[in-house]
Amino acid sequence: MIDTTFNGINTVLCLGAHADDLEIGCGGTILRLLEERPDLNVFWVTFSAEGEREKEAHASAERFLEGAASKTVEVHRFRDGFFPYHGAKIKDYFELIKNKVSPDLIFTHYRFDLHQDHRMTCELTWNTFRNHLILEYEIPKWDGDMGAPNCYFALDEKTYKKKVKYVLECFQSQAKKPWFKEETLMGLMRLRGMESNSPTDYAEGFYARKFVL
Repeated sequence: MIDTTFNGINTVLCLGAHADDLEIGCGGTILRLLEERPDLNVFWVTFSAEGEREKEAHASAERFLEGAASKTVEVHRFRDGFFPYHGAKIKDYFELIKNKVSPDLIFTHYRFDLHQDHRMTCELTWNTFRNHLILEYEIPKWDGDMGAPNCYFALDEKTYKKKVKYVLECFQSQAKKPWFKEETLMGLMRLRGMESNSPTDYAEGFYARKFVL
């Protein structure tokens, strides 16, 4: 494993279909990035969150982005589970994002995620941003669609524990769901840490389809 720094990354765009997707998929990497780059600018978008979930999404973003030099948080109410049927409206919003921010790095969903909203978010990310570094994160769930990442970010103990703490505390609406457990989050990061030979034993995995060295 070759460890790297975040030199040259000044603005990050984070795209999540639902409340808690970004936090679960790349929350640890965001925390690590902000620790190393306190001058970072973050544009954070959650596409579907209503009622209690909307409040949770805002509260969580505030905690995860606390160290950012500047942050923009947008939480929208596109209908959960219906993204493919509202594609034109969501695409219109992607075009608005493109005019608001020019990111050095984009986090989005994995292209082969079996949740239709996740796939649509990924598809429109690539459709809209054609000259950017895009890393696709993964979400563990009952669909059984976990893949083989080709990009990893090691997380130290302070960072991975903070990620899990924030997710479990901020998204109490999910507390009764069988997957919403510390073991789920820690288990995936431990597995990715083993795969990448992380010196800290824990990591988040990503899918890097295309990048230029």
